[in-house]
Amino acid sequence: MIIVNLDVMMARRKMSLNELSEKVGITLANLSILKNGKAKAVRLSTLDSICRALDCTPGDILEYQPDNNEA
Repeated sequence: MIIVNLDVMMARRKMSLNELSEKVGITLANLSILKNGKAKAVRLSTLDSICRALDCTPGDILEYQPDNNEA
C-alpha cells in the first residue's frame, strides 16, 4: 500500500492546496485526488514539480506500507 503524505509536507511548508496547485500547474481537483490517496497513478513530471514546489524528495511524499494480508 502506498501512503500519500502530501498534506503533511504542505503543512510543514505552510502551503495551501491552492498555492501548490498554481505552482505545480495541475487542477485543484487532481491535486485533491492525489492528496487524499485516491489517485491510481502519478506522472513523474508531476511528482517532480510537487517536490520542487515543496522543496522535498519523493520519499517525503510517498510512503510504502506492506499489506499485512500478503504472505
